Amino acid sequence: MSDVNIDQVLNQMRILAQNNVVPELNTTDRPDFAALLNDSIKQVNNLQSEARELRDALVTGKQGVDLPEVMVAAEKASVSFEAMTEVRNKLLSAYQEVMNMQI
Repeated sequence: MSDVNIDQVLNQMRILAQNNVVPELNTTDRPDFAALLNDSIKQVNNLQSEARELRDALVTGKQGVDLPEVMVAAEKASVSFEAMTEVRNKLLSAYQEVMNMQI
């Protein structure tokens, strides 16, 4: 079993956290909600694809692929999918609430 450099993993997590920070926007520079949602779905899909590729590489015995790396990728994909599912549930709930409002 190979040694996992915890500092390297922490640095990667910090970089990912910094990349996901949305800067302050004024009212004219607001991003389109549909575009944000579409980008989020694409990111979840990319994470799932990366996890699948790493899993397949591990199963086939490809050199340079470690089990911890595969497990982290699978967990990231799982957490992002669950978060996207919760966002979808909240959107559906809000839509149903708006549709049930009396005019």
